[in-house]
Amino acid sequence: MKPRTHSSIIAAGAAAVFLFNPLCQSAHSAEAAGGAITWHAWSDHVFEDAKKEHRFVLLDLGAGWCHWCHVMEGITYRDDAVVGLIRQKYLAVHVDADSRPDLANRYEDYGWPATIVFNENGGEIVKRRGYIPPKPMASLLQAIIDDPSPGPSVQPEAPLEAGRGGALSEAQRAELRKVLVTEYDPKNLGWGIVQKFLDWDIVEYCMHQPTGPGPDYQRMARETLTSQLKLVDPVWGGVYQYSTDGDWEHPHFEKVMQFQGEDLRTYAQGYAWWKDPKYIEAATRIRGYLNRFLKDGGGAFYTSQDADLVEGEHSASYFALHDAERVAKGVPRIDRHIYARENGWAINGLAWYHAATGDADALNEALRAARWIVEHRALPGGGFRHDEKDLAGPFMGDTISMARAFLTLYQETADRAWLQRSVDAVSFIESHFKGKVGYLSSSSIAGMNSKPQSDENVALARVANLLHHFTGDRLFEEMARHAMNYLAAPSVIESRGFQIAGILLADEELSHEPPHITVVGHKDDPAAKELFSAALSRPETYRRLEWWDKREGPMPNPDVTYPEMPKACAFVCRDGSCSAPIYLPGKLAQLLSN
Repeated sequence: MKPRTHSSIIAAGAAAVFLFNPLCQSAHSAEAAGGAITWHAWSDHVFEDAKKEHRFVLLDLGAGWCHWCHVMEGITYRDDAVVGLIRQKYLAVHVDADSRPDLANRYEDYGWPATIVFNENGGEIVKRRGYIPPKPMASLLQAIIDDPSPGPSVQPEAPLEAGRGGALSEAQRAELRKVLVTEYDPKNLGWGIVQKFLDWDIVEYCMHQPTGPGPDYQRMARETLTSQLKLVDPVWGGVYQYSTDGDWEHPHFEKVMQFQGEDLRTYAQGYAWWKDPKYIEAATRIRGYLNRFLKDGGGAFYTSQDADLVEGEHSASYFALHDAERVAKGVPRIDRHIYARENGWAINGLAWYHAATGDADALNEALRAARWIVEHRALPGGGFRHDEKDLAGPFMGDTISMARAFLTLYQETADRAWLQRSVDAVSFIESHFKGKVGYLSSSSIAGMNSKPQSDENVALARVANLLHHFTGDRLFEEMARHAMNYLAAPSVIESRGFQIAGILLADEELSHEPPHITVVGHKDDPAAKELFSAALSRPETYRRLEWWDKREGPMPNPDVTYPEMPKACAFVCRDGSCSAPIYLPGKLAQLLSN
């Protein structure tokens, strides 16, 4: 989950309070065993139990890597007054946000820890973000008991006025591009005033904007990529999630898989675009961290590493140490859950690293993880479970993350099995998650309606649109536009703040066909392999790259008829016309760079 600018909210809800606790399981067990707070799991029965016992439901939503979640567990939820009030009138529930994408997406604007209080009917009474010290927490709990009406943090949801025609209006496009310029921080560089982090969609969008009159989007992207280098761990590699204080000098030390995978992808793409060695060095250090700390023995990847060596204690002095000194003190806890969504992020990043460098080992790492997820997390019909066993779900995030990874693997390997897996995954989304506007995060959440989530709909719009071009199937174009109608809704755009580049990317890609690069020749022909490698190394992120070995039969979408050629060659088709056959890798690279 990307850091966002959060606002505290009090919500009206159920006569039950649901506490989501991101802290470690051992601490929770000890707490319950000691008779302090009895923590419950979030389930379909939460609000039924709350009604029977005439209790509020308190949700403490956090993450195992979250420093302030640890502080809240260790201090606030061990305070006698807080414990007494919870035991008196609340049903306390703790959930790890990484384990429940449906809840995490619903309350992502509150950051972790998020404290949500419901009435017994599931209505929100209070929504609060961040650490709450014991005395304010006790006051909050007592105030709800005294007056359970919704507080000022609970506001009616803005009506969803969906976009039309599956596209942004011209006025919306102009306004969103203006936002990218006006929200840029020319002093400390990058986007965001309170928190600094790498917004991958912004960098990708700005990277591909032309230079010339008007805003220098490429300069802003490069300044951000270079500034973000300060959040790469200089000892172990990997990236810290973000920096506070409005600059790049105050990192939060947790290492979350989405940031590892997406930063890896973005630095690889930045290197392919600008050939700056700093960028590929950063990508290499992220890849090294993944392989050393977050890789399972079967080749799949774990979820995250804690910000704290000792839960609740700041670790700046620890992360200032060298490798041997750190290891001697211990290693921050690693969340060893293997989630399909997180592995999709890692696989995609490794595949793009291979595209930028030609490193075959990186591709093999991506393929090994993808095969593990297919074997251990696949559902009938093309979708994916989140974990080994899901208490809820399936969740859209797992399936769209893997669909994107599969489509990237198809373009990296020309193995049609990966294209088919992407097709199956996106088809699963159509049959399981389609809403009236956009696509839902899950089919349902206990006591609440599921909602669309912006990043997931951006990913679906982009993947489905590309699948339309790869397969010729109009269903995928319709899906992309259905997702885009949600993304173009004014209330959705407004809620995104400056993080609107994903919407711009999806809209821009839907407005025109991708460049179509086809290598024609046998896959065991060295000349054809060189042409494919040349095409792969180009930095375009919106492209249709294929390799046609006629021994495999017709192309998945045979919309171009290629002539019989005496030797391996490549064709580049764009803007309604195709090039003459290209035989030399250098000429192909030159043509693609124009």
